[in-house]
Amino acid sequence: MNANHHESSGPSRTQQITLRGPAELADALPFVLGFHPTDSVVLVALHGEHGRFGGRVRLGIPSSPREWASTADHLAECLVEGGARSGTRPDGIVVFLCQDPAPGETGRRVMERLRPFAQRLRTACGALDIPVYEALCITDGLYFSYCCPDQRCCPPDGTPLALSGTSVMAAAATYAGVQVRGSLRDMEARLKPRGGPGDEEQRTALDTAAASIVPRILEGAEGRGREEVRETTLRLAREILRRFADRKHPNGRNSVSPDDRAGAPGTASPMRSAVPGRYAGATAADDAADDALITVDEAAALVLGLQDRVTRDRVAEWMEGWEGTAALRLWRVLARRCVTPYQEHAAAPLALAGWTAWSTGDEPTARVALGLALDADPEYVFARLLHQACNEGLDPESLRSCLRTERDARTAPEQESPAPSRRVRMRAGRRPGTPLTLRKPGRQTAGSERRAAAGVRPGGPAAGRPGSGTPRPGGQRGSRSGR
Repeated sequence: MNANHHESSGPSRTQQITLRGPAELADALPFVLGFHPTDSVVLVALHGEHGRFGGRVRLGIPSSPREWASTADHLAECLVEGGARSGTRPDGIVVFLCQDPAPGETGRRVMERLRPFAQRLRTACGALDIPVYEALCITDGLYFSYCCPDQRCCPPDGTPLALSGTSVMAAAATYAGVQVRGSLRDMEARLKPRGGPGDEEQRTALDTAAASIVPRILEGAEGRGREEVRETTLRLAREILRRFADRKHPNGRNSVSPDDRAGAPGTASPMRSAVPGRYAGATAADDAADDALITVDEAAALVLGLQDRVTRDRVAEWMEGWEGTAALRLWRVLARRCVTPYQEHAAAPLALAGWTAWSTGDEPTARVALGLALDADPEYVFARLLHQACNEGLDPESLRSCLRTERDARTAPEQESPAPSRRVRMRAGRRPGTPLTLRKPGRQTAGSERRAAAGVRPGGPAAGRPGSGTPRPGGQRGSRSGR
């Protein structure tokens, strides 16, 4: 089986790695996803005679066995139908079940407990005429095969996983600049409230802001209160974005690297991090320092203000260069401030975090953030569309281009008479009130946001440098990650 990865630079954009047997498949999984999955079921599509890796789907393992049958059917349909829509129906599938043992439980016991789920996944894929070539259980530092009957290579007590960084896959990934960002649990923790004494203060601030802001947002689309909230939220968000751009990390390094300020992701050597604008080894101290940049009242005002769809789409323009770097940190902070009972409000900042991560080339973080957004609100259309597009491998440049076009139209001087070429370009762009669209050659994915009264009109100034209010007409175009 072959695994292909984008390199961050260089003339050759792919590197082919041949995986032989269950051991190398188990070792490859974190590099395929970009993180170590915890408590997850993962399905990976295989294509062609040599089993080239393709699309993948991941979901938390349902705690109740009664949900396993429906979950298996759903995952198989998502993977197969998603591939068929993009014209690459899988030729085979590999299944991974990853779960840590409960206290007092052995790895073998986990494997046996999950065996019915593995069998249900195999039959669900078979019902769609797609064979499962391998099904592995990864637990307690071991892997078990549900498919291989040969005890010489797959003993019943499991086989230890390879030491981290010692495999061919790890060496190739290091050369290509592909990073494993820790465990899924760690990645999700950066996007969830942490609990503690500060929660009550934040809850009080959210209650106060909701009593003031929500009634004004719920006015008609042309309501004066809604427009005032929108402009107030955008001003505050811009001010805080510049705080993030100017802040230094606790260890003294700049929060935005020289490459980010120059707007040049994708120009580094293959050994550079595959995530533009993000330092490797982000720590809890970095997140705590980001939290300190926003007061509870400011966070509450932004969380409530972002529930307005137009406001949310305006700030979605902060998607590249130093803006994208700072915005991703801002959206993480706001997601962590959505304490009980405001968990559903986290869908907006989580979706923005997912979009910004995807736009800057960090697909693993994008999938995690968008998945959490759908956990917070399964009907949040903005997150659903982005999650689907990211999983299907669409290019975010089509949406970036759309956002740039509308920003240019909004920030152009009103007194200037548009040239004929400008008029043609504007007619070709998205009209106010129409839904966001993500395009692939020959196809289109679109949907409508059903819960808000205002139309989708992304916009907002893009500053040429931190602290500058000067509009920037275009913006450096981020690179697409090619896992």
